[in-house]
Amino acid sequence: MQKEILKKYARLLVKTGVNIQPGQTLVINAPVEDAEFVRIVAETAYKEGARDVAVSWNDEILAKTRYMLAPDEVFDEFPDWKKEFYLSYAEKGAAFLSISASDPELMKDVDPKRISRANKANSMGLNEYRKRLMSNENSWCVASIPTDAWAKKVFPELSQEEAVGRLWEAILKSVRADLPDPVEAWNAHKATLAENIDRLNQLELKRVHIRNKLGTDLKVELPDGHIWMGGSDYTADGVEFIANMRTEEIFTAPFRKGVNGKVVSSMPLNYNGNLIDGFSLTFKDGRVVDFTAEKGSETLKQLLETDEGAGYLGEIALVPYNSPISNMNILFFNTLFDENASCHLALGKAYPVCLKGSEPMTEVELIEAGINDSLVHVDFMFGTEDLEIDGETKDGQQVPVFRNGNFA
Repeated sequence: MQKEILKKYARLLVKTGVNIQPGQTLVINAPVEDAEFVRIVAETAYKEGARDVAVSWNDEILAKTRYMLAPDEVFDEFPDWKKEFYLSYAEKGAAFLSISASDPELMKDVDPKRISRANKANSMGLNEYRKRLMSNENSWCVASIPTDAWAKKVFPELSQEEAVGRLWEAILKSVRADLPDPVEAWNAHKATLAENIDRLNQLELKRVHIRNKLGTDLKVELPDGHIWMGGSDYTADGVEFIANMRTEEIFTAPFRKGVNGKVVSSMPLNYNGNLIDGFSLTFKDGRVVDFTAEKGSETLKQLLETDEGAGYLGEIALVPYNSPISNMNILFFNTLFDENASCHLALGKAYPVCLKGSEPMTEVELIEAGINDSLVHVDFMFGTEDLEIDGETKDGQQVPVFRNGNFA
């Protein structure tokens, strides 16, 4: 990949993604394979006024070795230094950029219970830090660049070099970095999202009814005072940022105990190196009471058993079937992309900012208001070309929200 294109992408992440401020520290979480690009991001951040750049590296090959060979008890532990690393920077107002890129099936031979225990320990250790990000106390952004294993999974028919090139092309197109002025392109995109967000918020929906021919028939109640969001977010200090640098979604939080019916997945879910595919979830009074899966059933079971809140929904997001990422007709095996090609739901923690007046509320008060809490937040896709969604307003009016997979 040409260095000038990488520099353009890096600047987009620094300026539009986390929107680095003069004197602010940037914390980057990235795979060791992506070192070259991370160095470009760091250089860009310094040139844009960052005080410092700190990097936390991860190595999924080493992680698999640990899962396969380490003694059992280590998967219930989380190092204090890692908790301090993230939380101390967060408390000092740092911005956080995460590079998401992994082999979708690297962990298929690992005991799912080990992964589940490690994820739970990790989530508990970083719980306070993640709450800050989900409440927009710090600016943050998640983006991707190719790795060899991921590219080969997406384009198995191509050579390694060709597969990486094709994945780079798809990623840059999805984030508008292939355009002459990506920053201006994002400004226009945010304006389009804002129009649909305003329409949904004006409706003040009480619930939505979701149906398609895959077998999804789900009613999702929405809490009083819910807010539809999308595009950019703002920190408490008014700094605009884009948390998902490929976003096409408009989302809100469901009412915790107001979900009933069945939803069927429309894409595989890559969950920590394991694929869950062909699955369905049945809800009663908000909670998953039954599930099926053609692949990854044990992984799905472990996810649902993470904690009390993992079996409830934390997000409902609307994405038109006729949208840029969907129209690429590529299965990325990466939720950050696939969720922006399809309407999706999330198991686990809800974003408190999706409720009016949530800022001073405690965790107990948020749950009482219908906002779910959990150590996990895992998106899965249900959108299809024939998807229909009907809304019901507070005064009982029925309004079409989606028809044939797109906004009505």
